[in-house]
Amino acid sequence: MREEKQFKPSPNKNSWQKKPWFWPSIYAAIAVVLIGLIFSYNALIGDEEEEEVVQENTSEESTVIETNAQVETLKYPFNEEQLDNVEVLQDFYDVTADAETRENALLVFNQTFSTSSGVSLAVNGEPFEVLAAMSGEVTEVKLDAFTGNQIVITHPNGMETRYSSVTDILVKQGDTVVQGQPLATTTENEWNPNAGIHLHFEVLENGEHVNPRNYLAF
Repeated sequence: MREEKQFKPSPNKNSWQKKPWFWPSIYAAIAVVLIGLIFSYNALIGDEEEEEVVQENTSEESTVIETNAQVETLKYPFNEEQLDNVEVLQDFYDVTADAETRENALLVFNQTFSTSSGVSLAVNGEPFEVLAAMSGEVTEVKLDAFTGNQIVITHPNGMETRYSSVTDILVKQGDTVVQGQPLATTTENEWNPNAGIHLHFEVLENGEHVNPRNYLAF
C-alpha cells in the first residue's frame, strides 16, 4: 500500500497585509506622491506665470520707449537759455522766401555761389556747446577741417539732423544719444570763413533737406 505524502499548507502569502503597519504605510506613500505632484504642478504654473509677467513688462517697456520716441519733438541744438543771444548768420535757402532771405542763404567761396541746406548759428562769436536736437543714433561722424567736422544723427521718426563746423566731438558712429545730450563744441572752418565760430544745423525728412525754421523759432 502506497504511502501517501502528507500535504502541509504553505504560509498565507497575504498574511503581511494583516500587519497593523501595512495600510498606514501604503496611505502615507500615496500621500507623499500626491504632495510631490501638487508641488511640481504649482512650481510649473508659477514659472509660466512669472515668464508671462516678464514678457508683459518687457512689452510695456518697449511700448513706452517707442511712444516716447514718437511724441518727441525737435528742440534747439543748443542750451535754450542762450536763445536770446543766438544769431542766424545764414538762412536755409527756400525758393519761396523773400529776396532778402534767399540772398542771406547764399554761400560764397572762391567767387562761387552755393545755397545753404541748413541754418548757420552763432552766439556772440564765441564757442558754444552743441546738443542733440532729438534722441537717435549717431550714423556718421565726418572729420573734415576744410568744410567743418560733421555729426549725423538718425531719429526713430525717420528724421535726420546734421551738426557741422564742430570740434571736441563727444560721440562716435553707432552711439545712441538722448535729446539734449552734448555732442561737440562749435568752431570755424575754411569753407565758410565769414561765419566765424558757428554751428551749421540741418534737418532732413525722408532724405530731403527742410527748413529748420519749420520746427524751431529762431
